[in-house]
Amino acid sequence: MKTFSLRKEDVARRWVVVDTAGHPLGRLASRVAQILRGKHKPTFTPHLNGGDFVVIVNAEKVKLTGRKIEQKRYFRHTGYMGHERFRPLATLLAQHPERVIEKAVWGMLPKTTLSRQKVKQMLKVYAGPTHPHAAQQPEPLAPVEA
Repeated sequence: MKTFSLRKEDVARRWVVVDTAGHPLGRLASRVAQILRGKHKPTFTPHLNGGDFVVIVNAEKVKLTGRKIEQKRYFRHTGYMGHERFRPLATLLAQHPERVIEKAVWGMLPKTTLSRQKVKQMLKVYAGPTHPHAAQQPEPLAPVEA
Protein backbone atom coordinates (compact mmCIF):
# COMPACT_ATOMS: atom_id res chain seq x y z
CA MET A 1 0.00 0.00 0.00
CA LYS A 2 1.35 3.44 -0.95
CA THR A 3 0.73 6.73 0.81
CA PHE A 4 -1.03 9.28 -1.36
CA SER A 5 0.60 12.66 -1.79
CA LEU A 6 -0.88 15.36 -4.00
CA ARG A 7 1.35 16.80 -6.71
CA LYS A 8 1.20 20.35 -8.03
CA GLU A 9 0.17 19.10 -11.48
CA ASP A 10 -2.78 17.12 -10.09
CA VAL A 11 -4.48 20.00 -8.26
CA ALA A 12 -8.04 20.58 -9.49
CA ARG A 13 -9.40 23.96 -8.45
CA ARG A 14 -12.97 25.15 -8.63
CA TRP A 15 -14.60 28.49 -7.91
CA VAL A 16 -17.03 28.94 -5.04
CA VAL A 17 -19.24 31.97 -4.35
CA VAL A 18 -20.43 32.71 -0.80
CA ASP A 19 -23.20 35.18 0.02
CA THR A 20 -22.54 36.58 3.50
CA ALA A 21 -25.89 38.30 4.01
CA GLY A 22 -27.07 37.42 7.51
CA HIS A 23 -24.34 34.87 8.30
CA PRO A 24 -22.12 35.20 11.40
CA LEU A 25 -18.61 36.48 10.64
CA GLY A 26 -16.66 33.86 12.60
CA ARG A 27 -18.47 30.83 11.21
CA LEU A 28 -18.17 32.23 7.72
CA ALA A 29 -14.44 32.92 8.11
CA SER A 30 -13.66 29.44 9.41
CA ARG A 31 -15.57 27.79 6.55
CA VAL A 32 -13.84 29.97 3.94
CA ALA A 33 -10.43 29.23 5.52
CA GLN A 34 -11.12 25.49 5.19
CA ILE A 35 -11.98 25.88 1.52
CA LEU A 36 -8.91 28.03 0.82
CA ARG A 37 -6.61 25.47 2.43
CA GLY A 38 -8.34 22.54 0.69
CA LYS A 39 -9.22 20.72 3.91
CA HIS A 40 -12.67 19.90 2.54
CA LYS A 41 -11.06 17.68 -0.12
CA PRO A 42 -9.89 14.11 0.45
CA THR A 43 -6.63 15.02 -1.34
CA PHE A 44 -5.58 17.62 1.28
CA THR A 45 -1.82 18.07 1.47
CA PRO A 46 -0.55 20.68 3.95
CA HIS A 47 2.50 21.81 1.97
CA LEU A 48 0.68 22.36 -1.36
CA ASN A 49 -1.88 24.92 -2.41
CA GLY A 50 -4.74 22.54 -3.15
CA GLY A 51 -7.61 24.79 -2.15
CA ASP A 52 -10.34 26.42 -4.20
CA PHE A 53 -10.95 30.01 -5.22
CA VAL A 54 -13.53 31.77 -3.04
CA VAL A 55 -15.62 34.77 -4.11
CA ILE A 56 -17.42 36.48 -1.24
CA VAL A 57 -20.27 38.88 -2.02
CA ASN A 58 -22.39 41.16 0.21
CA ALA A 59 -19.55 41.75 2.68
CA GLU A 60 -21.37 44.80 4.02
CA LYS A 61 -24.30 42.63 5.17
CA VAL A 62 -22.29 40.22 7.34
CA LYS A 63 -23.84 39.51 10.73
CA LEU A 64 -21.96 40.40 13.91
CA THR A 65 -23.17 38.80 17.12
CA GLY A 66 -23.12 40.33 20.57
CA ARG A 67 -21.66 43.81 20.99
CA LYS A 68 -18.77 43.35 18.55
CA ILE A 69 -19.86 46.31 16.43
CA GLU A 70 -19.24 48.59 19.43
CA GLN A 71 -16.41 46.82 21.25
CA LYS A 72 -14.11 45.16 18.68
CA ARG A 73 -11.06 47.14 17.61
CA TYR A 74 -8.31 46.31 15.12
CA PHE A 75 -4.74 46.92 16.30
CA ARG A 76 -1.73 48.01 14.29
CA HIS A 77 1.62 49.45 15.30
CA THR A 78 3.53 52.10 13.36
CA GLY A 79 6.93 50.92 14.52
CA TYR A 80 7.56 53.88 16.79
CA MET A 81 7.34 53.60 20.58
CA GLY A 82 3.88 54.38 21.88
CA HIS A 83 2.39 54.67 18.41
CA GLU A 84 -0.15 51.90 18.46
CA ARG A 85 -3.30 52.59 16.49
CA PHE A 86 -6.72 51.11 17.13
CA ARG A 87 -9.50 51.20 14.56
CA PRO A 88 -13.08 50.36 15.62
CA LEU A 89 -14.92 47.65 13.72
CA ALA A 90 -17.84 50.01 13.06
CA THR A 91 -15.69 52.48 11.06
CA LEU A 92 -13.88 49.73 9.14
CA LEU A 93 -17.21 48.09 8.28
CA ALA A 94 -18.61 51.42 7.07
CA GLN A 95 -15.57 52.37 4.95
CA HIS A 96 -14.10 49.01 3.78
CA PRO A 97 -16.44 46.08 4.59
CA GLU A 98 -14.34 43.66 2.55
CA ARG A 99 -11.33 44.16 4.85
CA VAL A 100 -13.31 42.92 7.85
CA ILE A 101 -13.84 39.55 6.17
CA GLU A 102 -10.26 39.41 4.86
CA LYS A 103 -8.90 39.99 8.37
CA ALA A 104 -11.22 37.36 9.84
CA VAL A 105 -10.22 34.74 7.24
CA TRP A 106 -6.53 35.58 7.65
CA GLY A 107 -6.91 35.04 11.40
CA MET A 108 -8.21 31.51 10.75
CA LEU A 109 -5.26 30.51 8.54
CA PRO A 110 -1.77 29.49 9.65
CA LYS A 111 0.70 32.37 9.35
CA THR A 112 2.86 31.01 6.52
CA THR A 113 3.90 32.21 3.08
CA LEU A 114 1.54 29.66 1.53
CA SER A 115 -1.42 31.10 3.45
CA ARG A 116 -0.40 34.63 2.48
CA GLN A 117 -0.45 33.56 -1.19
CA LYS A 118 -3.88 32.01 -0.76
CA VAL A 119 -5.38 35.15 0.75
CA LYS A 120 -3.86 37.39 -1.93
CA GLN A 121 -4.61 35.23 -4.97
CA MET A 122 -7.54 32.97 -4.14
CA LEU A 123 -9.80 35.09 -1.91
CA LYS A 124 -11.95 37.68 -3.68
CA VAL A 125 -14.19 39.83 -1.45
CA TYR A 126 -16.78 42.33 -2.71
CA ALA A 127 -18.94 44.69 -0.66
CA GLY A 128 -22.00 44.45 -2.94
CA PRO A 129 -23.91 41.60 -4.57
CA THR A 130 -22.09 41.72 -7.93
CA HIS A 131 -18.67 40.35 -8.83
CA PRO A 132 -16.59 40.18 -12.05
CA HIS A 133 -15.96 36.40 -11.87
CA ALA A 134 -19.06 35.13 -13.68
CA ALA A 135 -16.91 33.64 -16.46
CA GLN A 136 -15.41 31.16 -13.97
CA GLN A 137 -18.94 29.86 -13.20
CA PRO A 138 -18.59 29.77 -9.39
CA GLU A 139 -20.80 27.32 -7.53
CA PRO A 140 -22.84 28.74 -4.63
CA LEU A 141 -21.85 27.53 -1.18
CA ALA A 142 -23.97 27.98 1.91
CA PRO A 143 -21.93 28.66 5.07
CA VAL A 144 -22.45 26.39 8.05
CA GLU A 145 -25.37 27.56 10.18
CA ALA A 146 -25.52 27.62 13.97
